[in-house]
Amino acid sequence: MTILVTGGAGFIGANFVLDWIRSTDEPIVNMDKLTYAGNLGSLSSIADKAQHHFVHGDICDSSLLASILREHTPRAVIHFAAESHVDRSIHGPDSFVQTNIVGTFRLLEATRRYWGELGDDDRSGFRFIQVSTDEVYGALGLEDPPFDEMSRYSPSSPYSASKAAADHLARSYFHTYDFPVITTNCSNNYGPYQFPEKLIPLMIINGLRGDSLPIYGDGKNVRDWLYVGDHCQAIQTVLAKGEVGATYNIGGRCEMSNVGTVEAVCSLLDEMSPNAELTSHRELMSFVDDRPGHDFRYAVDTGKIEGSLGWHPTESFDSGLRKTVSWYLDNSDWIAEVVSGEYRSWIDMNYRSRASIK
Repeated sequence: MTILVTGGAGFIGANFVLDWIRSTDEPIVNMDKLTYAGNLGSLSSIADKAQHHFVHGDICDSSLLASILREHTPRAVIHFAAESHVDRSIHGPDSFVQTNIVGTFRLLEATRRYWGELGDDDRSGFRFIQVSTDEVYGALGLEDPPFDEMSRYSPSSPYSASKAAADHLARSYFHTYDFPVITTNCSNNYGPYQFPEKLIPLMIINGLRGDSLPIYGDGKNVRDWLYVGDHCQAIQTVLAKGEVGATYNIGGRCEMSNVGTVEAVCSLLDEMSPNAELTSHRELMSFVDDRPGHDFRYAVDTGKIEGSLGWHPTESFDSGLRKTVSWYLDNSDWIAEVVSGEYRSWIDMNYRSRASIK
């Protein structure tokens, strides 16, 4: 048996691939376009593992998708591939429409055709996991209850709108074709291998360099933080036990304001990597103009996945953040290559001319 993962060189996808290799002997095919956030360096520890087969390709390429499905005959597709940064979607929404909407459509269509040719037993056991975000639900007020699986979609940015469209497409394939889709909507992830445009790695890396720690607006916007390892375990649980056609919200039960999150990072940097020129890394904090359409609060109710599937987050925000800061302190080479862009040159030199590698 084999599973196919899209976007497995990105942040969450790479963590999932590494977790899968650690926890199972089942082969995994990893398809990634290797855009700016796709980094094969994150998978260097499994470069020689025959269990992991990497394919360089775009989910918008229907012919390549059909070829991969036909060659590797996966029992499941886990769809991580997405453009995911809100700020980038504001300044350049085209790529979000192409990848998140058109790409998801082409992946669904290619996989539906493949699934339709399977034998009865393989067809009944097949799963397509649509990995999505809590941002499709829109924003909450401070006193509002968290979003649940029945909450109305109300996306606020080109990013969240494109993910909402992808979710609707995936669900339509379940209702129209009986295609075995399961949707997950996760809260803000953090952890190892996260590209430094996102809040927590940006604060860690800037803090280590003594650079400014920019915070949008007044910093009171609230996010529910989910350690990426907990998210990976949740996806494995959904794949193993999830109900076809269902949606599961995945969160960390760790709501924090943005300014509180940055202060927590600063406290850990003060402890684990003190800067002799600063009394505290908090001195580097600065407030900048808010971004357009900045949602105030996200939070999800995880009662369904906890009650029906038995998954629970294992990391508190304190424990997960400590693991994350420690990882960045121990992986300065990875940071240096990402910040300098050297990993892009390495990809161009080694993989741009090849269809796939093991």
